[in-house]
Amino acid sequence: MDGKSKPPKSLQQAIRYFSDEQVCIDTVAALRWPNGPSCPACEHTEHYYLKTQKRWKCKECGRQFSVKLGTMFEDSPLSLDKWLCALWMLVNCKNGVSSHEVGRGLEITQKSAWFVLQRLRLALQAGSLVKLGGDGGEIEVDETYIGGKARNMHKSKRQRLSGVLNEDKITVLGFIERGGKVRTEMVADRHRDTVQPIVRKACASWCRTVQR
Repeated sequence: MDGKSKPPKSLQQAIRYFSDEQVCIDTVAALRWPNGPSCPACEHTEHYYLKTQKRWKCKECGRQFSVKLGTMFEDSPLSLDKWLCALWMLVNCKNGVSSHEVGRGLEITQKSAWFVLQRLRLALQAGSLVKLGGDGGEIEVDETYIGGKARNMHKSKRQRLSGVLNEDKITVLGFIERGGKVRTEMVADRHRDTVQPIVRKACASWCRTVQR
């Protein structure tokens, strides 16, 4: 947030504050690049800002990039003002916030609000808005099987895991980005039609992945 405006202290103020698209871009840029923007393709830090297009152009490789490139905002139909107001609600409501509250406050559907909150919680947990590979890193993806025999599990646990339990084991898909970021996700099976959409969702669309 820029120093000229006071941080919003109420939802009404947050909605008004983030109604300016440039404020949203500056806010996300500050969260993503604390030391200033760097090109996701070559990591060069010298660039031009194209005001009419609201994106940067790298002086080194010539690629243009927006603040949303490689982040969880990239493929979302919701505008940044909705995302940032939802983030404000999530971190400022001491007793937590529900998808129904976010939906009513931002005038979006409850389903969209639930999706937004899920992504924001994952981002806060990971400490980053960027998808795996979003800043040009290489990613390795592999799967493993975890768990004991299904017949030894409590009936309620078997029912809870019925969507991801493969005979006696749970299939877990693991992602590791060169540099230290690690993520895991339970999946129903290791078939291509199951795994590919999950990989695309977790990783930046243009990054190069290495599978073993």
